[in-house]
Amino acid sequence: MTGPGGEGPGKERTPESLGEAYRKAAPYMSAATSLVVAVAGFTLLGYWLDQKVGNKQTPWFTLLGALLGIVGGFVSFFHQVFGKGSGR
Repeated sequence: MTGPGGEGPGKERTPESLGEAYRKAAPYMSAATSLVVAVAGFTLLGYWLDQKVGNKQTPWFTLLGALLGIVGGFVSFFHQVFGKGSGR
């Protein structure tokens, strides 16, 4: 009979193994958080600019901010997850 998560009967999760799992996942959680913050931040900045300028019909700055946030966020995400490359 297996325990939760597919472990065998003698393999229980200890606080040490859980802590190790969090340490291994930390860079990925950080990369995902930076992606979300970049997209949300640039989109909100674009929205604020649209409100300031008075663009009500076509929110160009919001669209541009979202696009910049997506591109910049994904570039940052991939750099954090896959490293900087060969280092040249």
